[in-house]
Amino acid sequence: MGTRTEVLVIGGGSTGCGVVRDLARRGVDVTLVEKGNLTNGTTGRMHGLLHSGGRYAVSDQASARECIEENRVLRDIAGHCVEETGGLFVKRPEDSEEYFQEKLQGCRDCDIPAEVLTGEEARAREPYLAHDVEKAIAVPDAAVDPFRLCVANAVDAENHGARIETHAEVTDLLVESGEIVGATVRHASGKGPREHGTPGEEEEIYADHVVNAAGAWAGRIGDFAGLDVAVRPSKGVMTVMNTRQVDTVVNRCRPKGDADIIVPHETACILGTTDEEVGDPEDYPEEEWEVDLVIDTLSELVPILQEARTIRSFWGVRPLYEPPGTGTQDPTDITRDYFTLDHAERDDVPGMTSIVGGKLTTYRMMAESITDHVCEKLGVSATCDTADVPLPGSEREGDIEAAMERFGLRSPVARRSADRLGSRTEDVLASCDPNPVVCSCEGVTRAEVRDAIEQAGTDLNAVRLRTRASMGNCQGGRCAHRMAAELHPEHDEESARAALDELRGERWKGQRHALWGEQLSQAMLNHALHGATLNEDGDPARTDASVEWDAFDDGAGADAEDAQGGSTAGGDAEGAHGD
Repeated sequence: MGTRTEVLVIGGGSTGCGVVRDLARRGVDVTLVEKGNLTNGTTGRMHGLLHSGGRYAVSDQASARECIEENRVLRDIAGHCVEETGGLFVKRPEDSEEYFQEKLQGCRDCDIPAEVLTGEEARAREPYLAHDVEKAIAVPDAAVDPFRLCVANAVDAENHGARIETHAEVTDLLVESGEIVGATVRHASGKGPREHGTPGEEEEIYADHVVNAAGAWAGRIGDFAGLDVAVRPSKGVMTVMNTRQVDTVVNRCRPKGDADIIVPHETACILGTTDEEVGDPEDYPEEEWEVDLVIDTLSELVPILQEARTIRSFWGVRPLYEPPGTGTQDPTDITRDYFTLDHAERDDVPGMTSIVGGKLTTYRMMAESITDHVCEKLGVSATCDTADVPLPGSEREGDIEAAMERFGLRSPVARRSADRLGSRTEDVLASCDPNPVVCSCEGVTRAEVRDAIEQAGTDLNAVRLRTRASMGNCQGGRCAHRMAAELHPEHDEESARAALDELRGERWKGQRHALWGEQLSQAMLNHALHGATLNEDGDPARTDASVEWDAFDDGAGADAEDAQGGSTAGGDAEGAHGD
């Protein structure tokens, strides 16, 4: 016998988290399932831009108007997730004056505040801009933390009765008499917060309606019921620099092209991006020439990037969608609008609606649209309030400064902790006294790590997403083991080691493409810290007289190591270096 819910939401990205929050606040019994962590897909692999709409002011004015509307909403309801950086569209000598004027007029047509700056005025705002930048258009772009945003939506949903299950992969849709009535879900561990070492199980979840919000994976969900959801995944690379070379979002003012945006984000800058259609959202080449392209091209705008350290690169897949028959060849020309696919109307298969396309900036609007649709089917009359009610952490603006003074935390630790926690600062930081820093690169305190562990169990990657611990310059070299230590004594050594290995492996994946110069030295230092100091390279301690150590030093002795039960905790991390 399976479990039952009114609505099952598949996908824990920004749209899925927005839908589950909206439904829960309207009193609907709703469950969300996500095969990885929240933000596991596209949402967790974006450059962190909160669009003003300026990017689409010429090519897609409908999307531009949606962006500026939701930009203002998110500043109000999710202030602790947004940094008001502002944005610049800059023109170099080779860039078209005609297009610059089209961009300016497009912004004004879409009610996007736009101010023309001379090259000197633009460099006064951003001193590292190239000297040949002629002029710029200033727009209200901003930076947004997608991890914090999704978690806040999920927390609010849980506070209103929703069930959130991460590491819960949909393996099939349940179809009865031609109607979708739920899904089969495979849990990676126990239900609720992830617990390493806990056996998983399969669960059948029956629902009155299913929402397919799986983004680039929406087509795979549709396949379970023979439905064609023709998502066109498009990959793009993002490269993270070690410091903030700019404090304003910098866009290249040209019609389209790769490598045209720099987004200041927390302690770093994210460079992006490319746009190449792929057949599989999980299986595509991650090519180093793409990393070189974004650094070299964006150095034309900000030359100091050539001297900066690249700490990691990552690829994301956009869930682009076009109605059948459109036939666009270039993925950069595909609309960034979103589409609601009612499979009862479109395919004569009731029980499920898919939402595809769109972007993070408009996630709340998308969620409201599909929630209205689902509530109409269920006969629920409650209306949406998500544009007006702040997310957890953004309720009380004055709490940040008061908490900084109350706890006497030094800047920048106080500022960064308070920015992350928002109105939760007082409650979280008061839970641990004294409150040392666990991650020095990002200024993450022990209280924040422990608070995240309470939500995420032994999943240190989920802790990372909630706190940014291990996401700074050392990429976990100096803090990953400290994070794992915070799992004790509630969790045993085996679980803590497995969680540490998983975190280290995830951090390594993004560094593989940045191994030159100072970053190569940092990677080797991290290897030494974890391999030698923590004995994660698998060497047994030299305390057993039965081991022939001379043979070991000559390169032999592997059998002896196995026989003595040498530590294998570093095996996965070592294997990752050969990927």
